[in-house]
Amino acid sequence: MKENLDKHKLSNGMMLLGERMEAVESVAFSFILPAGASVMPAGCCGAANVISDWIFRGAGERDNRQLGDALDGLGLQRSGGVDSAHISVGAALEASNLSSAIDLYGDIILRAKLEDEQFAPARQLAIEGVKGLDDDPRHKVMLKLREQFYPEPLGRSTAGEIADLEALTPETTKKIIAERFNPAKTIFSVAGKYDFDAVVRQVEKIFGAKSGSRPRSLKMGAAGGRYKHIPNDGAQVHIGLMTPTVLLKDKNYYNARIAVAVLSGGMGARLFTEVREKRGLCYAVGAQYHAMKEAAGITCYAGTMPDKAQQTFDVIVAEFNRLADGISEEELQRAKVGLKSSLIMQSESSSSRAGSIAGDYYMLGRVRALDKIKAEIDKTSVDSVLTFLRENGFKDFTVVTIGPKEVKVG
Repeated sequence: MKENLDKHKLSNGMMLLGERMEAVESVAFSFILPAGASVMPAGCCGAANVISDWIFRGAGERDNRQLGDALDGLGLQRSGGVDSAHISVGAALEASNLSSAIDLYGDIILRAKLEDEQFAPARQLAIEGVKGLDDDPRHKVMLKLREQFYPEPLGRSTAGEIADLEALTPETTKKIIAERFNPAKTIFSVAGKYDFDAVVRQVEKIFGAKSGSRPRSLKMGAAGGRYKHIPNDGAQVHIGLMTPTVLLKDKNYYNARIAVAVLSGGMGARLFTEVREKRGLCYAVGAQYHAMKEAAGITCYAGTMPDKAQQTFDVIVAEFNRLADGISEEELQRAKVGLKSSLIMQSESSSSRAGSIAGDYYMLGRVRALDKIKAEIDKTSVDSVLTFLRENGFKDFTVVTIGPKEVKVG
C-alpha cells in the first residue's frame, strides 16, 4: 500500500491533510469542526445535531432550495455526523468538481444564513431522531452505555435530549456556532484524486484570514453508575456492556484490537460461537473497540429473550474473562486476517480514508501509514496478546439494559 500523504498548516492553525489514491477518479473531503456533543454548553445536549442540519439550509448568496440544488448539481454523496468532539461535514464526488464543492462548503461553514424560520424544522428533525431511538433499542442501549461509561461530558448523547432540544433557541444556537466553529482547530482532509497545491491555495483564501476564540478545556465530571436499567415492554432485553482498555496511542493498542477480534471477529469468534451457536441464547452478539482521545473501552451488545437475559450476560462476561487463560494460534491468525481485510477495504474508499486521516491526526497528532498499521498487526503474537490481557484484564464492566427484565451484574 503506497502512501501519498500531503500535509499543510495554515497560518491560523487550520490543518490540511491529503492522501492521494492514484487508481481512482473520485475524491472525498471532510471538514472536522470542533463542535461535538461534549463541547456543547450545559443544557444544550443535541445542539450539535441541530447545527449540522441548520447550516445546510441556505448559505452565502443561496437560500435553502438554491443551496440544495447547487450541492445536487455537483453529484455529491454527502457525509458527516456528530461525535463527542466534532461535527464533521463532507462529501465524495467526481474529482473535477472538488473546487466548486470546497467553495460551497466554505459558505456553509463560514456564511450559513441561519434563518430563524429554518431553525424549527432543523430542531424538530433532531427531536424526532431522539424519539426514534425507542424503535431502535440496539442503538439506544449503546448511546446510554457510553453515557454511563465515560465521564461527563465525554459520554453525552450524540443524539441529544428532548428537553434540551425543546428549550434550544435560534439565538442560543447562533452563539454556539460563533464560539465553536473555530478555524484554528478545524481539520480539513481529502483523499482520492486532487491537486494538493490547488487545494491549499483555495482553502487558504477561504479560511486563512479567519481565527476563532480560544478553545475551552473540558472539565471532566464523574462517570455514571455501574448498572442502569431502562424499563421497556418489548419482547427482548437489549444488553450493553463496556470495559476500559488502552487508548489508540498506547503501545498495546494492536494487542487490544486482536483480543477484541478473537472475541468478535466473525462467525468463528468466541462470542458468536459460545453465546449464539452453542447455547442459542441470543439472536445478535458482538464486541467492538471504541475510543475517544481521552478514554477508550471495549463495547459489547447482545439482544436476547427475557428468560435468557441473565444467562446471556453471565456467559458474555465469562468469555471476556476467559480470554486471558489462552488463545490459539488459529484464533490469532483469523483475527489478523479480519483486521487486515478491514484495512484493505478502507484503503480502497476515498471517503473512509478522508475520515481516517483526520481522525488519526486529531487523536495522535500524526497520520498512520496503512503499511505501518499492517506491520503492527503482523507483529502481534499469542504471547503479546496474552501478556496484554493479563496486565489489562477486562474486569470492570459498565452495564445498561433495555427491556422488561433486569440482570444482576454482581
